[in-house]
Amino acid sequence: MNIGFLLLCLAMLAMPLAGQIKRQEKKSNLDSDPEVVYLTKPLDLKVIREVPVFSDKDGNHRLGMLQVDQMAKLEALSGKSFRVRGKGTRDGIAGWVAPWAFSSPDPDFVAHLKQFYERQIQVQKLIAVQAVAVGMTMAEVSLSLGKPTKTTVRKTGTGQTGRWEFIEYEEVKHYITRVNPLTGAAFRQFSHITQEEKGKTAVEFENELVTALEQTEEQQGGQVKIIVPPLLFRY
Repeated sequence: MNIGFLLLCLAMLAMPLAGQIKRQEKKSNLDSDPEVVYLTKPLDLKVIREVPVFSDKDGNHRLGMLQVDQMAKLEALSGKSFRVRGKGTRDGIAGWVAPWAFSSPDPDFVAHLKQFYERQIQVQKLIAVQAVAVGMTMAEVSLSLGKPTKTTVRKTGTGQTGRWEFIEYEEVKHYITRVNPLTGAAFRQFSHITQEEKGKTAVEFENELVTALEQTEEQQGGQVKIIVPPLLFRY
């Protein structure tokens, strides 16, 4: 197997569950667990020790044993365990197992996957409340805020920079004052409706990563949030 680098969040492991299914109907109770990060493409890991497989990430219900000396498919992560699919001692098996049963050409793969997991949980929480942070990818920004109102892109010798603006509008009704010619009484009469800017979030990026945020007072939720960029690791 060749040793290479993958941009986890943009390639193999890119999108959190909320991003993959977005507004679609949930597939199962497993898919709805907010403490689980799912991989868009399974990752091959070598099983170096026979290990028990559980139906839940907390290890409450044992399904069987994962056979040693095989390549299992890593499908999802929790804070402490891996969800894998492979060969059991008798037939195929899928469930949650401990990380110590695997190896990878990357000697620090467990630590890297834990870092990836922690970042993705942060991203999922931001997307859930339609928020953004410095360090997010532009794909993640799209999942959180939708399509930008205005975009500016500049290509340079080292890549691409730009700015996305997300503008929130509100309808404002306008009235004029008129005088009843018979009674002389003044009254308000509806005139027209305009769309006026209520708030704005501007996202500056470089090579698909958010580098700065600008928000109007109405849009601010405290200090600007910062998360680590997508992680690189060997496989």
